[in-house]
Amino acid sequence: MARVYNFSAGPSMLPEPVLRQAAAEMLDYKGSGQSVMEMSHRSPEYEAIIHEAEALLRKLMDIPDTYAVLFLQGGASSQFAMVPLNLFRSSKKCDLVNTGTWSKKAMAEAKRYGTVNVVASSEDRKFSYIPKLNKASFSPDADYFHITTNNTIEGTRFTSLPDTGAVPIAADMSSNILSEACDVRRHGVIYAGAQKNIGPAGLTVVIVRKDLVGHALPVTPVMFNYKTHMDEGSMYNTPPCYAVYIAKLVFAWMLERGGVAAMEKVNKEKAALLYDYLDSSKLFRSPVAREDRSLMNIPFVSPSEEMDKAFLKAAQAQGLVNLKGHRSVGGMRASIYNAMPREGVAKLVDMMRAFEKEHKG
Repeated sequence: MARVYNFSAGPSMLPEPVLRQAAAEMLDYKGSGQSVMEMSHRSPEYEAIIHEAEALLRKLMDIPDTYAVLFLQGGASSQFAMVPLNLFRSSKKCDLVNTGTWSKKAMAEAKRYGTVNVVASSEDRKFSYIPKLNKASFSPDADYFHITTNNTIEGTRFTSLPDTGAVPIAADMSSNILSEACDVRRHGVIYAGAQKNIGPAGLTVVIVRKDLVGHALPVTPVMFNYKTHMDEGSMYNTPPCYAVYIAKLVFAWMLERGGVAAMEKVNKEKAALLYDYLDSSKLFRSPVAREDRSLMNIPFVSPSEEMDKAFLKAAQAQGLVNLKGHRSVGGMRASIYNAMPREGVAKLVDMMRAFEKEHKG
């Protein structure tokens, strides 16, 4: 069977060269006579893998030595608790911008350990835009300021960071990390589930400023303390070994293609291709404010649920899969992460044009 174009929001498609290399090394990784899935995480072979993965990510994102890079488990959802548990140290208060499903989950978890000040929200229009921020609403004594930089379900993204002064920004970048330029130095914590732009599900990447580590609340479990993992080089316990290995291959693949800057250029081209069609279509439309549209996750709708079902069936028949929108919002959604080639988006647009012509009456 031919490979399909997988528009899933995650787990998402991986670069084909990475999959081919992983397949070639499946039974015998670099002459070790074993798969990475089998080797001890304390072996020299695996230690070299995790160290190289960190070095490659540091190069891709220009991460300073003043930041720790952690390869953890538990998904971004665990970080909803780990961030307040580790960063609530003085006022036990955080500011948060409510832009969708995942920020609401982060808010609910932070409220278990301290006070959350919602400085702005776009819930009034079903999270179809990024709200304007007024610095007067910010808490100068907040321990951190939380944002979800890209909203996977709603299809919006921050195009600029808030000016929070000395208050560190904690950013959930699960669905746009490595897709466009990011100044790590403007953040206190960056976290991301790997299953969109980095690798398979099971790995969570955390980039945290070292001076913020070591002040966890007394109730913090050992496994939820950043210091535990920073001190042990992400190997306090058995890490998600194979997921880290695949991430290493993805990082190398990105660097070979020009790094984040090259990814950003292609991602903007892919997104423009689909948005330009949607803006001209009389059958499909984007529900997202133009100035806040995501480069990674593009929701779109048709006039009816019956039309949605017909479209999804037609797309599936042409090898365009996982285009159904999230169950909470309906419609369709095309997730076009780094591994999605321009050809995949072009094929989708061609199919949508043909479908519209067939159903225009």
